[in-house]
Amino acid sequence: MITSPNGLNGAVVDPEGRSGLSDFATASTVGVVGPTDLSSLRKSAIRLCSKAIGTLDVGADFVGAALAVFMAYSLYCGLHVGKLARYSSSKVAVAAALVGLFYVLMLKANGAYTRAMSLLRVRETERVIAASSELCLLAFAVSFWTDILFSRYIVLFSAIAIPLIVLTEKQILDRLARSLYIHGYGARRTVIYGAGFSGNRAFSVLTRSPKLGLDPVAVVDDDVHEIGKQVRESAYTSSRSMEVLGGPLTAEKLREWSAEAVIISSPSISAEKFEEISVETARAGATLSFVPHDTVTSDRSLSYWDADGLIFASVDERKTGNIYEYAKQGFDFTVALLLLVILSPALLVIACLVSLTSQGPAFFVQDRVGRNGRLFRMYKFRTMRTDAPQYAHSPISGQDPRITKVGAFLRRTSFDELPQLFNVLKGNMSLVGPRPEMPFIVKLYSELQRQRLWVKPGITGLWQISADRAHLIHENIQYDLYYIRHRSFFMDLAILLHTFAFAMRGI
Repeated sequence: MITSPNGLNGAVVDPEGRSGLSDFATASTVGVVGPTDLSSLRKSAIRLCSKAIGTLDVGADFVGAALAVFMAYSLYCGLHVGKLARYSSSKVAVAAALVGLFYVLMLKANGAYTRAMSLLRVRETERVIAASSELCLLAFAVSFWTDILFSRYIVLFSAIAIPLIVLTEKQILDRLARSLYIHGYGARRTVIYGAGFSGNRAFSVLTRSPKLGLDPVAVVDDDVHEIGKQVRESAYTSSRSMEVLGGPLTAEKLREWSAEAVIISSPSISAEKFEEISVETARAGATLSFVPHDTVTSDRSLSYWDADGLIFASVDERKTGNIYEYAKQGFDFTVALLLLVILSPALLVIACLVSLTSQGPAFFVQDRVGRNGRLFRMYKFRTMRTDAPQYAHSPISGQDPRITKVGAFLRRTSFDELPQLFNVLKGNMSLVGPRPEMPFIVKLYSELQRQRLWVKPGITGLWQISADRAHLIHENIQYDLYYIRHRSFFMDLAILLHTFAFAMRGI
């Protein structure tokens, strides 16, 4: 099992905070620490292209099935088979729309909208035929057991026409998606590590499944027996192939290939090698996926996806929609502005008390690390004497001689955090999120601890309102990981309510 080294024994902490761990070195020193350094525009373009192709796939299936009904009815009228029954155009249109809707639902139930294509696309054809047969049986059952009357010849002709039209349409869409990804639209440049059996399968399924949005640009292996070999796509005709390159896999190579994703395809990789590649991938700002194996600890935030029977795990960044992000930003700004206006007299009084009762400024300003490792200046009311070390162990008792009399009250009630509302207005903090840390501590973060930097830091959060706030953050990383995986607008509101209750208990 991998144990994440943290190098944080006896860590120095912020004397003005209660966050055990503190923050991060300069961005230029530590480098990118988020799950990816793709620009927001690039990320949005990839997501938009993927959603557009998925929507187009479903829409085309609906139209194809509906068109098949019109064609079946035209064929029925043209051949004059059975007892000819005429239907109005409106009735045929309604029937076609219902058939298209039910057919899409049956395709979905059959797993036809999975993003990975099977070997030689046989499973896709199987699902299309199965859904068509099920729809035909459903239509016959309806005609026998209800008063809805329609020609069974039309049903039979539709059952033949639907798979022919849908399979043709899917081939066209597949070629369109491949063409888009070949020209760099909507696909992330992906490096595969490991060229054995699983590596060849991974290359093949990524190549033949453009809807996955992962375009292999290199296959790397440290095994001298694999270097120089060819990995190939499994296909009917001469397929795409790629020569295996020698390792090690480094951040410099990933940047040279402009890689945006890394897949470790070797299930027998050692824990040390896995950790090494994880670190290099993070340095390059790429995402990481891998074939699950017993060298990965259960404390990683993982999501799983099936690529034609080949199971991959991905280090999971909690996905939230743009609506949530925009709502959170608007809510943060509005609430912070209102609180600053309402609390301005109290803030003025606190500032005066801090200045009058101890020598030094009313505010304590310090560099902290924000989302994706960006530094910002964080504001707090000063709670300690000015001769206290800038960086030292945080006081574990309110009776610590470094803490001023007013400071003890501010720390107990968390009122010393109120100036961070200005950080919220500036956009480098949120009302709710993981506490921001100091640079020199974040520089020592393990891969697991770096996940805290995936989201904007907050004034309050789950850890801050727990009993474990008396201990180091890195010893209680589960609070921040839980928030990152499950955060939502209503969870933010719940945390704010709990914070208010928590603060009231401290007064």
